[in-house]
Amino acid sequence: MKLDYAEARDLLRRGRSGALGSHSVTMPGFPFVSLLPYVLDEACQPLFLLSSLAEHTRNLLDDSRASLLLAEGQGGVLEQSRLTLLGTVERVVLDSAACARFLRYSPESAEYLALGGFAFFRMRPLRARFIGGFGRMGWVDAVPLPAVLPVQQEAVLLEALAGRLPVGVRVEGLDAEGVDVVVAGVGRRIRLAPPHEGPEALLEAALDGMAREGLFGAEDPAAGLFV
Repeated sequence: MKLDYAEARDLLRRGRSGALGSHSVTMPGFPFVSLLPYVLDEACQPLFLLSSLAEHTRNLLDDSRASLLLAEGQGGVLEQSRLTLLGTVERVVLDSAACARFLRYSPESAEYLALGGFAFFRMRPLRARFIGGFGRMGWVDAVPLPAVLPVQQEAVLLEALAGRLPVGVRVEGLDAEGVDVVVAGVGRRIRLAPPHEGPEALLEAALDGMAREGLFGAEDPAAGLFV
């Protein structure tokens, strides 16, 4: 059955943690699985903040091949959409803008960074085994995003957006496919209908999407946005 990697990408965006499978150094030949939080970068690639003391970190430094399993989280286990993403996981150094973006999604990670002994690792997806429901399953290549919003430009758009947000709402990130918001402490993914020609159009689409979800009440979210 023909599957679209966009479905797998959507599931990745709605998740925040998964089971990371690596090749065990301590028990050669055996898979080692650990439950880890992740944050997606601007290209929809999972980022992990890992301790140098963790078993999975030792495994990845020895063999970068890994898998990430996550499920939709609603309904029975076999009724949920689920994804096993395969790729390589390697250590990366994030610049200040990319690190700030990571911390918008995972503020608690600031404590680990302050402790020291933690480093960022990025998964570069290659293929995915996606199950979207009964009879809808198969392998699909990990296709790059058609357009990636640079981290610095995203930060500028979020700054422009911040003044229009109602109390209790904050935005974690924005991309051509959707906007990630936190409402009263609960994260939500709001999909945006393409296309978006230019940053102003993307910002307007984000405002329209949040208004459609009832986050602004009766007020006009776009009023004075580009003054």
